[in-house]
Amino acid sequence: MTEKPTEPAADALGSAAPETPRPVGEPVRSPFDSPTEQFSTATVKSDLDTVATAKTDPSIAPTVKSDLRKEPPRTDEELGLDPEVPLYAEMKEAITGANTAVPAADSAPTYAFASIPPAPNGGTEPTTRIRRRGDERRGTLDLGLLLLRLVVGGTFVYHGLQKAAGWFNGPGYDGIRTAMENGGWKHVDIAAPMLIAGELGGGILVALGLATPLAAGAVLAVIIDAWLWKQGMAPGFQYKAEKVSVEIESILAGAAAAIILTGPGRLSLDRGRGWATRPFLGSLAALIAAIAAAILTYIYLHGGNPLEGVGPF
Repeated sequence: MTEKPTEPAADALGSAAPETPRPVGEPVRSPFDSPTEQFSTATVKSDLDTVATAKTDPSIAPTVKSDLRKEPPRTDEELGLDPEVPLYAEMKEAITGANTAVPAADSAPTYAFASIPPAPNGGTEPTTRIRRRGDERRGTLDLGLLLLRLVVGGTFVYHGLQKAAGWFNGPGYDGIRTAMENGGWKHVDIAAPMLIAGELGGGILVALGLATPLAAGAVLAVIIDAWLWKQGMAPGFQYKAEKVSVEIESILAGAAAAIILTGPGRLSLDRGRGWATRPFLGSLAALIAAIAAAILTYIYLHGGNPLEGVGPF
């Protein structure tokens, strides 16, 4: 007979009872497989009955480990903590020389997951590249433009009164018609009134700073025609000629063009207009239109080549 292996006694000291054999195919289980496992209703009812009996009969010790209906501890006394232990804030205040100020870096909010950094709090100094709003200091610019308008406008008013009323030893209306007719102008009945209206009306408006691009354009067209007329009286460039010099006409033409491009300034009746302080494309268009009108008028009412003998002309 084959001898069976000797099995240790179940009641031997220090030995454990043999475990129940696990059925074949059942997975190995652990106490952590179901940590939220519910107690059965019968077990809970039995524990509650035992607690109730222990309350009525003190001689019976309850076998339940804890009262399932008891609220969880919340205070320091229920948790078993010593209430005499000082808090960290109290200890920190008791230490002499302790710095209680929170550093600015610690107090600043952090943006661990932000893709865009927070905007600055403000109060930063504006950079030099950013133009301050409302900073439109012009110094004596407006005063200089006023002086320029008065000189140019006053000069044209002076010549207009000479031709219209004969003032300041002028030729008068009949005299200017005869002079223009002898100078080769056609349709003097149209050319003379246009000349007087441009000088007198345009000069007044330029001096006042009213409708400046149109007014300065009118006087510019008039003075360009006068320049072309005097230049065509003799071959060659007549800038410093004795009798037909175009020097004064050149200066007046340049001043009128400057007024168109710069605007009349704030000391004018156009001070609320855009072209008064910040002229741009409109003023440039007025300058080009004035030059074109002067050339077309000269070609239609006079004709001929005023630049004959000047360079390649």
